[in-house]
Amino acid sequence: MTIILSPLPYADDALAPVISATTLQTHHGKHHRTYVDRTNTAIDGTDLAGHSLEQVIDAALAAGNKGLFNNSAQTWNHGFYWNSLSPETQAPDGDLAAAIDASFGSLDALKAELVAQGTAHFASGWVWLVAKDGKLSVEQTHDAASYADLSGTPLLVIDLWEHAYYLDHKNVRPDYLKQIVAEHLNWAFAAENLANGTVWAYPAA
Repeated sequence: MTIILSPLPYADDALAPVISATTLQTHHGKHHRTYVDRTNTAIDGTDLAGHSLEQVIDAALAAGNKGLFNNSAQTWNHGFYWNSLSPETQAPDGDLAAAIDASFGSLDALKAELVAQGTAHFASGWVWLVAKDGKLSVEQTHDAASYADLSGTPLLVIDLWEHAYYLDHKNVRPDYLKQIVAEHLNWAFAAENLANGTVWAYPAA
């Protein structure tokens, strides 16, 4: 199968003004698409052609193929990120809400931790909400590092690369993080990942 550019689950302007239509068009249509194209070029004519994106990522990591890993993992990370966001402000409920309270004390404490770790992260990367060992935790990964570098199941992710926020917030990453965490996290998606207990599957062609 050919690795596809996973579609946005909302309109280009659905997250404005926190993330503008221009940012989404550039981020999804150019950055994400480039990772997809480079991944397909790298696996074309190899034993990995026709495999799922997750299989490509795992094979690239095992083989120490940094170029393929960077592009395939960034393809996956972006698909997961689009689904981690929601146009509507949500609140977690049910098992997810209970897990948040048990692990962080409150939803506000979790939100503060996401903002704090995302702000403190040096250079490019990602900040994740992860389920592992019966608890939730906030973890950071650098550059293209993905689910393959986490010890648990990712529930949500926020992109910390500058192209995710620079057009809208310039160099003030905390403003982007605070508004995303307050208004646009897809808690329903996180609850689904928690219930499944498995790594989200990137859309297939």
